Amino acid sequence: MILQALNDYYRRKAADPDPARRLPAFGLEEKEIPFILEIDAAGRWLPPIRDTRRKEGKRLLGQRFLVPQAVKRASGIAANLLWDTAEYVLGVDTRGKPERVVEQHAAFRARIEALPESTTALSGVVAVRKFLDAVDIAALESDPLWPEILEGNPVMSFRLQGEVELVCQHPAVALATATMEEGESSDSAFCLVSGAMAPAERLHAAIKGVWGAQSSGANVVSFNLDAFNSYGKRQGANAPVGKPAAFAYTTALNHLLGRDSRQRVQVGDASTVFWAERSSDFETLVPDLFGESPKDDPDRGARALDALYRSIHSGRFVSDEDATRCHVLGLAPNAARIAVRFWQTGTAAELGARLRRHFDDLDVARGPNDPRYLSLFRLLAGIAVQGKADNIPPRLGGDVVRAVLAGEDVAYPTALLQGAVGRCRAEQRVTYPRAAVLKACLNRSIRNANRNSTSATEKEFAPMLDTAHPSPAYRLGRLFAVLEKIQEEASPGLNATIRDRYYGAASSTPVAVFTTLLRLKNHHLGKLSPGRRVNLERLIGEIMGGIADFPRQLPLPEQGRFALGYYHQRQDFYTPKTTSESSEEK
Repeated sequence: MILQALNDYYRRKAADPDPARRLPAFGLEEKEIPFILEIDAAGRWLPPIRDTRRKEGKRLLGQRFLVPQAVKRASGIAANLLWDTAEYVLGVDTRGKPERVVEQHAAFRARIEALPESTTALSGVVAVRKFLDAVDIAALESDPLWPEILEGNPVMSFRLQGEVELVCQHPAVALATATMEEGESSDSAFCLVSGAMAPAERLHAAIKGVWGAQSSGANVVSFNLDAFNSYGKRQGANAPVGKPAAFAYTTALNHLLGRDSRQRVQVGDASTVFWAERSSDFETLVPDLFGESPKDDPDRGARALDALYRSIHSGRFVSDEDATRCHVLGLAPNAARIAVRFWQTGTAAELGARLRRHFDDLDVARGPNDPRYLSLFRLLAGIAVQGKADNIPPRLGGDVVRAVLAGEDVAYPTALLQGAVGRCRAEQRVTYPRAAVLKACLNRSIRNANRNSTSATEKEFAPMLDTAHPSPAYRLGRLFAVLEKIQEEASPGLNATIRDRYYGAASSTPVAVFTTLLRLKNHHLGKLSPGRRVNLERLIGEIMGGIADFPRQLPLPEQGRFALGYYHQRQDFYTPKTTSESSEEK
């Protein structure tokens, strides 16, 4: 189903009326070519070597050209048509392997000679053949770019004097390439993607852009060992995919994973791409919601969240009429292959509703300087040691995305709640991202439990302080926040409060510390004004009215409730009060 969806996406993009968005036709691909050799009709090189690179950040990126598709090669020798590395094109040794370079250059020339006679007669192809017959390396060595070429063995191609396109971009060359590709194998098979008879692809094109995979690319479909073969079949014949379908799905996936793609986002170790069966805002809106906003556009995620809520309120994503199917694919590196980490598909209405529920659950009280929008990266970094991305569990991001897009029936991964609770205890601090994670995990767990329960149901947590919530652990967290507030007001400027010393024990073994803290609070209350003392004692009484006894231990979910109660109460202390409320506390 994944390959079929990618194949359909390629067909849609290949038929796009906008050339800038259109995907290459069968047998072609976009390739970055940094250096071009311009030659005249007689095959003479016209210096200098053309440099197509431009500076982007700290890197130099070559111009992208639509060229005949690259051949599949690993350690063997196989040449591309009219473009390749300097070793193939010029026969110049850049890595101390002269014998191999001779074979590479011979393969490059043989690929050109194998073209149909009508193609080899083209003026550009004739000029290239003449150039190759008498390559003047000594002349090329005088070019200022030659040291870079020897050092990096870059990709090169040819342009005929007076023409704009490269020789390999001539329509006749492209047609000949497609014809040669289709005629390479006369063995037809039932294509598992298209359902039609077609020449089977033996080696599928490499997929590039998956974070952590080999820089030369890796495969989704491959059979490179005898243990993977069956019934005497070799390589791609074990899972026959027609050449057109194999080209379509690999081209589509490489496009989605491209460096400038707005339809991909890195989620932990999973390179995640999004697309729809028809043109839809979903294709860029969802990556913006999950991904980190770029530095030059820090509000991109917030705008995407606003767009999501506007579209839902207008009925766009919740209407049964919006049956556009949308797809989410998470890929992770696995040696020379690519592993499918997760795959979710559904209508825009279904996925839109699930996304809204996720962001509703994350909604929690925050300070004036806290952002409204929390990207997935910020959530995961908030529960990582030292807040570093390197310390985020590698599979956690993908598991969270799967839970969000799969809907309410799938719980958030346990590691998410464990991470949030663990960091709160380790640092004695409940931050905004951690509180958002706690609320989301707890509310989804509560809803699932309520759905499967025939007895009394538990109340979900609100974004702000809920003084009526009956959870004892939540009330204990509130109580701890009040006791800390009393200490802060009684002794302004303290370097450390009871939180720094007692938070871990209070959130896990309340009975061990709360009796001590309640006794100490009497000393602190004596330093406050009578009005303030009465209000704080009244607040303590209201909270303890719902606590029958101090538990010996709190399990992980209850520690999450404790942390959320503490956070809510602290936020409430800093929420501006009305005039009447302020006067009562004096």
